[in-house]
Amino acid sequence: MQTSRTIIAILWTSLTIWLAGCSANRPTEVNDDNPLPFILARGSEQFAPVLADQDGHRLQIIYTQVDRDSENHPHLRTYRYRVNPEEYYYPASVVKLPAAALALEKLNQLAIAGLDRDTWLLIDSTWSGQTSAYNDDTSPTSLPSIGHYAHKALIVSDNDAFNRLYDFLGQETLNQSLWDKSCTSARFVHRLSIALSPQENRHTGRCIFYDEQGVIHVDDQKYNPVDYDLPAVDYILGKGELRGETVVMEPKNFRHKNFISLDDYHRLLIALMMPEAVPESQRFDLNDDDYLHLYRSMSMLPRESSNPAYDADHYWDSYVKFLMFGNSKEPMPDNIRIFNKVGLAYGFLIDNAYIVDFEHGVEFFLSAVIYVNANQILNDGIYEYDQVGLPFLHHLGQAVYEYDRARPRQNQPDLTRYKFDYGSK
Repeated sequence: MQTSRTIIAILWTSLTIWLAGCSANRPTEVNDDNPLPFILARGSEQFAPVLADQDGHRLQIIYTQVDRDSENHPHLRTYRYRVNPEEYYYPASVVKLPAAALALEKLNQLAIAGLDRDTWLLIDSTWSGQTSAYNDDTSPTSLPSIGHYAHKALIVSDNDAFNRLYDFLGQETLNQSLWDKSCTSARFVHRLSIALSPQENRHTGRCIFYDEQGVIHVDDQKYNPVDYDLPAVDYILGKGELRGETVVMEPKNFRHKNFISLDDYHRLLIALMMPEAVPESQRFDLNDDDYLHLYRSMSMLPRESSNPAYDADHYWDSYVKFLMFGNSKEPMPDNIRIFNKVGLAYGFLIDNAYIVDFEHGVEFFLSAVIYVNANQILNDGIYEYDQVGLPFLHHLGQAVYEYDRARPRQNQPDLTRYKFDYGSK
C-alpha cells in the first residue's frame, strides 16, 4: 500500500510540474518545447518536496542554452519555469556582481590618467553610520583598491567589499546605470551587514584615489534624494520576526530592501559573460582586461586565492557554488568552472551561473531562486538551507547539466576565453 501511494505521489508531482511549466512560463525567446518541466519530472524524487509547494517556496528557474555557429558566435535559447518579475525575493549577495562591474565601468568612464582598478584608495566617512577605510591587509599592497574590493566581493562574497563599491558608485548611479542597461527592476538601496536607516543608506562616503606623487582624483560624497518604489508587489513576508531576543508576531516588510528580478539578473550575467550576444545598449563599458578580472574572480575557488588566502576547512570549493554542488564539501572536478554569484539570507537562496565543462564542450546559463522558511519567522536563523534549499539547487544544476550535455550541438564551442591560470594570484 505504501509503495502504491509513493508511485501515485510521484505521478501526481510529475503532472503538477508539467502543468506548472505550461502555465507559468512567461514570454521568452522560445515558447515551445520547454525542457524544464521534463527535467524536473525526470528527477521527481529529488525535486518533489519543493515542487509539492512551489508557490510557498517561491521557486523560479531560468535556463539558457548556448549554441555556437561556425565562427564561435553564441546563439541563445532561454526557457523559464514559474518566473514572475513581481514576486519578491531578497537578493542578498547577488547585488555584488553588478556593483563590481559598474565600479570598473565608472573608472573607465572617468577616463583620468593614472586612475584604474589598482589605484590606491582611501574612503572617508561623511555621514552617520559610515566607516572609513584607509588600509586593506588582504591586498598585495595592504592598501584598498576598487579592483581588490571587486575581487573580494566575488570570490567568497565579502560584504564590506560590496559596501565600499557602494560608496564609490553612490546609490543613484548604481541604480540608474542598471536601468540604462534595461535592468529596470533593480532597486539597490542599502549596504550589507550593517543596520542603517534608508536616509543613511542614501548617503555615501568620499573616495580619494592617490599614488606616490599625491592625489589623482577625489570622488566626493553623494546623496540620493529619491525614495524608489519597489516593483515587486508581495514584499511583506512571514508571520513573525525576531527583533533582538523577542519574536514579534507580525510579517516582515521588505519595502526598503534590495531587489532585482531574476529575469533582469539572468540577462545581466549574459551581458557580462557574452556581451556580443546582447544589444549594445545592455553592455557594460568595460575593456577586455576588466572582463577577465571579473571572470577570474567569479570562477576562482577559495583555495586558489592567495590575496586574500582562505582556510579550506571553512571555505571549501563549492562554498559559493550552489548549483551543481549544493552543500557538498568534496573538491570540484577540474573540468568544471562556474562563473556565478550567489545570495543567501532570510531563507532565500539564489544562484545565477554560467556553467562550463571544458572537457565535454558544455556551456549554459542557469538561474534559480528558492525560499525555505517553514516556520515563517524571519531573522531567527532557522531556515532549511541544508535540508531543502541547497540539495534542491545541487540536483537542479546536475539535472540541467546532464540534459545540456546530452543535447546535440552542430559546432563545438571554443571556450578559451574562460580558461585561467588561477595559481598566479
